[in-house]
Amino acid sequence: MLLHESVPQNAHGKEESTQSALRHTANCVVMVPPKEFRFNEETAQDNEFQHQVSLTQEEVSHNTMAEFSAMVETLRKEGVQVVEFDYPQSDITTPDAVFPNNWFSTTPEGTLYTFPMACENRQHEVRPGALVAALVQAGREVHQQDSLTEYLNEEAYLESTGVMVFDHFNKTVYAALSQRCDRLVLEDYAKRIGYDRVISFQTRLPSGAPIYHTNVMMAVGEQFCVICDEVIPEFERRFVLKSLAKDKQVISISLEQMNQFCGNILQLETVRGDKVIAMSQSAYDAFSPAQRNQLATHGKLLPFDVSTIESIGGGSVRCMLGEVFLPSRKAVL
Repeated sequence: MLLHESVPQNAHGKEESTQSALRHTANCVVMVPPKEFRFNEETAQDNEFQHQVSLTQEEVSHNTMAEFSAMVETLRKEGVQVVEFDYPQSDITTPDAVFPNNWFSTTPEGTLYTFPMACENRQHEVRPGALVAALVQAGREVHQQDSLTEYLNEEAYLESTGVMVFDHFNKTVYAALSQRCDRLVLEDYAKRIGYDRVISFQTRLPSGAPIYHTNVMMAVGEQFCVICDEVIPEFERRFVLKSLAKDKQVISISLEQMNQFCGNILQLETVRGDKVIAMSQSAYDAFSPAQRNQLATHGKLLPFDVSTIESIGGGSVRCMLGEVFLPSRKAVL
């Protein structure tokens, strides 16, 4: 049964999960080259992190491809498997395709889920058939597919790990409610994956608008979390922080640090099992030395210069990484 905790209701009743039975960090990610990247007017309607820049489109394309390629190379060098999903272009451009984590997710049991995207031009990024082919070629098994895209007919949206931040060890989903995160779709997905605890909450920026994606304000690792809790109303904030602090080191960041994408980070593991934490260079620079030291106890810090992508696209390193938890294909002897 799903235990939905729309904060602060149902504050009790969490069932403990054994960490050994679950996996929190992925050692494989999907990344999509930004070959159609530009300022997306559709997403800018509710994404306050996007900015117009004075670069030509040629300069934008050159900078973003260089940022992407350097990130892929470094991740591979560190031992993280990267699946480059370079799909064929069509008549409809997908300027935000570099952020694939918003339209799919995977499970260790071998299921690929696809999600309803709020903006029309982003809905064209959803290419499950082509993605399955790329994943299988990379040695991953896809046993079944499931989709929540039928909710598009109801104008209800759930943008995958953009709006959902998972604590896999405790089978808990944290989600800031917004136009891109519908509560009913959120509950449906949690039921499908067997996660019995959903903690949804409101957020408020200085403009009065909600956070467009939860993963710009918080990240959850195996034993730590980073969160800009000041954007959560006080009554809900206490409950969220109490839940996180049960078994995580809580690293609180300011609104200014969130605007430098300090919340948009991701703990991964290498094929050797070592932990790394991917983040942008701007996030790395905005963390205090003490915060960097705290994070470094949970994995090697990997800062990437994606300044063009994060300024124009309003998303950063974590948004560029679609985690792959699918099982590896066993070699035939």
